[in-house]
Amino acid sequence: MNKATDPKPRRVIFPFAMMCVGMFIALLDIQIVASSLQEIGGGLSATQDQISWVQTAYLIAEIIVIPLSGWLTRVFSTRWLFTISAAGFTLASLLCGLAWNIESMILFRAIQGFLGGSMIPTVFTSAFQYFEGQRRLLAAAVIGTIAAVAPAFGPIAGGWITDTLQWPWLFYVNLIPGLVVAISVALLVDIDKPDFTLIKRADYIGIVLLAIALGNLEYVLEDGARWNWFADQTIETCAIIAAAAGLLFVWRNLVCAYPVLDLRALRNRNFLIGCIVSFITGIAIFSTIYLTPLFLGYVRGFSAWQTGVAMFSIGLSALVGTPFYMVLGRRIDLRWLMMFGLAMFALSMWQFSFITHEWGREELLWPEIFRGFPQTFAVAPAITLGLGSLSPERLKYASGLFNMMRNLGGAVGIAVSGAVLNDRTNQHFLALASRLTPANPATTRLLSGFARHDTSALGVASRGGHAALRQLWLLTYREAATLAFADAFRIILLALLIAILLAPLMKKVALQPV
Repeated sequence: MNKATDPKPRRVIFPFAMMCVGMFIALLDIQIVASSLQEIGGGLSATQDQISWVQTAYLIAEIIVIPLSGWLTRVFSTRWLFTISAAGFTLASLLCGLAWNIESMILFRAIQGFLGGSMIPTVFTSAFQYFEGQRRLLAAAVIGTIAAVAPAFGPIAGGWITDTLQWPWLFYVNLIPGLVVAISVALLVDIDKPDFTLIKRADYIGIVLLAIALGNLEYVLEDGARWNWFADQTIETCAIIAAAAGLLFVWRNLVCAYPVLDLRALRNRNFLIGCIVSFITGIAIFSTIYLTPLFLGYVRGFSAWQTGVAMFSIGLSALVGTPFYMVLGRRIDLRWLMMFGLAMFALSMWQFSFITHEWGREELLWPEIFRGFPQTFAVAPAITLGLGSLSPERLKYASGLFNMMRNLGGAVGIAVSGAVLNDRTNQHFLALASRLTPANPATTRLLSGFARHDTSALGVASRGGHAALRQLWLLTYREAATLAFADAFRIILLALLIAILLAPLMKKVALQPV
C-alpha cells in the first residue's frame, strides 16, 4: 500500500513533519538576514548597494523556482526533488557562512533561494496527498502557521544570532536540521514516482519567459523605491522586460500542449479567490514584518536584539492561535473562520495606524497579538478551500502558482510600503515644517529651550542656536516618519478589507470526518 494513502496517519506524520521543517528553514532564511545586513556587509567589505543583493538574490531565485516546482516534482518525484533541494540548501548555507567576498555571498544566496523555494510548494501538495478528510484541515493549519510564523521569527532569530555569535552563524544554524531533513525525506517519503519523459516534452520557452518575467519583476519591486522607480533607466528597462515576458508567457502557456504552470486552474472560483487572498495575506504578513523592525530601528533606535524582543509576541500569539483554529475548523465553516482571521488582522492594522514615536514593546503588545493570533485563521482556510477544490492531477502545477502569489504579494507589499514611507515622509515633513514659523509661539518656546540647553553645554550662543535648529529638524523628521508609517499600515488595512469581502464568495469544501 502506498504510504500516501495509508489509513494509519502515524506512518506519514514523521515524514510530513520533516518536510515541514524543511519548509520552515527555507521561509526563515528569507528574513533571517534582514536585521544583520550591515554586519554581513562589514564582514565582507561590501558597499551599501551590494549589501541589498544578499536579500534580493535569494528572493529572485526563490520566486522563479516556486511556480516551476510542480513540473519539477513530476520529473524527479516528491521524494527526490525535496531531498536534492534540502541537501543543496544545506550545502549552500555552509557556503554562505564561508563566503570570502560579497560576490560569492550573492551567488550562494541565489543558490540557497532557488533550492529553498522548491521545497515550499512541495509541502502543500504533499499534505493533500498524505491526508484526507479533516486531517487535511490539521495539515493545512500546520502549513499556514509555518507560513505565517517563520518570516516573523526571521528578524528575531537573526538579531539574536548576530548579537550573540557572529553573522556566519545565520547560515550555519541550517546545517544540522537541513541534513536531518534530507536524510529523513530520502528514507521515508514515498508519494509518487519520477517521470523523466517530461524532460523531453517540457515547454522550455515558457520556462525561460517565466524566469525572465518573475526575475525582472522581483528586482523592480525589491529595488525600485531605492532608485526612485522609473526615474532610473535600469528599473524602467527591467519593468518593460518583465511586462513583455509576462504577456508572452501567458500566451505561450495557453497554447502549449504541456505548460509548466497551470493557469487554466484559475477558472476554478475557489482557486482564483484563494490565490487573490494568498496575494493579499502575503502583502499583510511581509509588509508588517518589514515595517515594524524599520520603525523600531530608525524611529526608536532599537538594536537588532531589542527589535526581536519587541516583536516576539507576534510569533508566540500565532502559535497560540493554531490549536484554536484546529478545534474550530472541525465545527465552523472555513469561510467564516477566514473572515474572522482577516478581520482581526485588519483590526491590528487599524491599531497600528495610531502609532506614535513613543511606541515600544509595551505599546506594541496588543496590536501584535491581534496581528499574530489570527494569521493561521487567515492563511490556512485559503489553502484548504483553494487547493482542496482542485483535482489531484492539477494540484502539483497549481500549488506553485498559489505559493507564488503569496511571495509576489509580499514583494509588492514591501515595495509599496517603501514608496509610501519615502513619499509620505516628505509630504508630512513639509506640512509640519510649514507651521514651524516664528509666528508660532510653541515653536519659539521650543527653540529657546533647545538653545538654552545647548548654550549651557557649549558656552557659545551661536552654536546653541544652530544646534537648536538641528534638534527641531530632527524632531520634525521623526514625527513625519511616524505619520508615514501610520499611512503604510492604513494601506495594508485597505488590502485586508478587500480580502474580507472576497472570502464569502468561495464555495464550501466538504471535509469528511475520519
